[in-house]
Amino acid sequence: MHIAELYDYGIPKQVIEILEEQGYRELYPPQELAIKQGLLELKNSFVISVPTASGKTLIAELFMLRSLLERGGKCLYIVPLKALASEKAEDFRKYEKLGIKVAISTGDYDSSDSWLADYDIIVTTSEKADSLLRHSSPWLREVKVVVADEIHLINDAKRGPTLEITLAKLRHINPEMLILGLSATINNAEDIASWLSAKLIKSNWRPVILKEGVYYNGEIFFNGKSKKVENLCKEEVVNLALEVVNQGGQALVFLSTRASAESFALRARKYCKKFLSEEEKKELKELSQRILKVLAEPTRICKRLSKCVEEGTAFHHAGLASEQRKMIEHAFRENKIKILSATPTLAAGVNLPARRVIIRDYSRYESELGRVKIPVLEYKQMAGRAGRPKYDSYGEALLVAKSYMEKEFLMDNYILAEPEAITSKLAIESMLRTHVLSVIATGYAHSFEELLEFFSKTFLFNRFNPSTEDYSDYNDYYIELLEKTVEFLIAREFCVANPLSPTKFGRRVSELYIDPITALAFKEGLERAKRIKTNEFSYLHLLTKATELKSLYLRKKDYDLCETKAYENEAYLLFDIPDEYFSPYKYEGFLSEIKTALFFIDWINERSEEYILEKYNLAPGDIRSKIEIADWLLYAMQEIGKLFNYPKLEEIAKLRLRVKHGVKEELLELISLRGVGRVRARKLYARGYKTLKDIRKASIEELASIELIGEKIAKRMKEQAYEKIK
Repeated sequence: MHIAELYDYGIPKQVIEILEEQGYRELYPPQELAIKQGLLELKNSFVISVPTASGKTLIAELFMLRSLLERGGKCLYIVPLKALASEKAEDFRKYEKLGIKVAISTGDYDSSDSWLADYDIIVTTSEKADSLLRHSSPWLREVKVVVADEIHLINDAKRGPTLEITLAKLRHINPEMLILGLSATINNAEDIASWLSAKLIKSNWRPVILKEGVYYNGEIFFNGKSKKVENLCKEEVVNLALEVVNQGGQALVFLSTRASAESFALRARKYCKKFLSEEEKKELKELSQRILKVLAEPTRICKRLSKCVEEGTAFHHAGLASEQRKMIEHAFRENKIKILSATPTLAAGVNLPARRVIIRDYSRYESELGRVKIPVLEYKQMAGRAGRPKYDSYGEALLVAKSYMEKEFLMDNYILAEPEAITSKLAIESMLRTHVLSVIATGYAHSFEELLEFFSKTFLFNRFNPSTEDYSDYNDYYIELLEKTVEFLIAREFCVANPLSPTKFGRRVSELYIDPITALAFKEGLERAKRIKTNEFSYLHLLTKATELKSLYLRKKDYDLCETKAYENEAYLLFDIPDEYFSPYKYEGFLSEIKTALFFIDWINERSEEYILEKYNLAPGDIRSKIEIADWLLYAMQEIGKLFNYPKLEEIAKLRLRVKHGVKEELLELISLRGVGRVRARKLYARGYKTLKDIRKASIEELASIELIGEKIAKRMKEQAYEKIK
């Protein structure tokens, strides 16, 4: 179907012109199938289950535009990751010339974001959407279309339950709402469609042919065919990547750990540089310098990455600063970086196609389980990155075998295998208690029967009909889980029974978007804090009791330091130290909490990121992730303190600022200036500029002469100092 034919299905010419400007000419077969099945008639919800890069986003855009232009209202576009939200919002802004306003909302979980009432397309994460529902944002009732991108992630234990409950809540407040679920190719897409009362569009069509195979002993074996690999270096997996670079393509290599990803890129760079043009070398040199300057004090990871990029390779994992990840992603899309090694988190995030995808590791280490093989669905997600539309006529996804038996195993269990059926993870205890409380707190259920009625709209209870008393054993188990969860919430005073309704504490905990267990720990800790002298260690250790903040791994060499620090601060702790002999596991967990608290102590005492990397094995991206979670939890702690008249709230407020910026108390005034972080603030302080008044008095020349400041930042600092001191 030609793009111009969309006019016959209700898409205005102005939209078609925008699409033509973007290079669209013909619709892909899955897009055409969806339209011919009635997508643009706006009478049904749809689930689209097609491979990566098969045009799901355009289907969503047409669905939203048709609804907005025909019926008004709003469209909510839900993505699994913040990085994807930014990417999608930028894509959709091409329609702003039609008067369609696009917004992105991914932050602050304690707000109704009333400003979003002025926007038409709102891009958000499932967590933020759930938070908006908990705050009963009035504009949500105007939403007529919801797009759930990567809906197959309902299968994910961490993010899946929130997406599932969010969709159930949205359908509850607006039964006429249309839902478009965008999914990878999964085995039971029919179940998702049935749950959402949606039409299913299923296709295996791809814009680029995908060849899946196994590399073994110098050859790539496809199903029934094989081909020899050109010998460019002795290391087999590096050689696989170099072969495709030599042919003008790029390679994306998945490895199970960060250390493996970094090591691979460092080894591959020695060979890759000879395939670069002089222009590419110049551009990569500039990029490598920019990567090095992202942090005021570069860590050894930054230096490694910079070294790799200069010679055409790179690594990508969650330990990198977000700005560095974006630079790498952009350079790979622009074909400047030739070989990218990554951990599997990349496969679930941004779309970075390459002509050849190599999955070197098909098992990974999981705590308590040891080495486990990855699911077929995860392999298919990685393999789906093979082939760049418009650039490659085919893509190759290769697993790596070390023996003939392993080759046969990989062929049977991955290449020729079907992905697993996805299942609900809503029954995980921590998830269920959080979401049951939110359903009660927002008034969606006022009795246990109404709670059952609500949960019948979830994927977990899809086969359950509470209007009949014909419960299967399957549902008996989950009903019992619900009963126990409600009993727990009533016993701990989050809600009352008759009618089922939240207490003031329960409602606030739901709004704060924290686990009830975390809230109980904060409440108990702050009660004790009223009776004893407290310091920063008191609150930082209390912070580690939160289920949302994973404690750091305790190594043998950490024991002595953590024990010493624990007993040095025993008088300030808000929980008793467990007995080492009667409760050895609890004691070890406690020491892990102490190690986590010590990380925060080092951070707020301005230890460098290199020091923290060395001592705690926390890379820049990890530090920022921990700080973001801690900032939110300290805010929640403060709010719970307000609720129970805690007298020392100022201590928590000050600590929160210090954790957010990683500074000693003496720098709090300086870091209130935009563009002045912990390193610049310390440089200013060392030169005698300790307050905003000092900044205001100083000349631009004096400030600009300080290391890392310069004239531009000096001017901005002066302007802000004048604004703040009036």
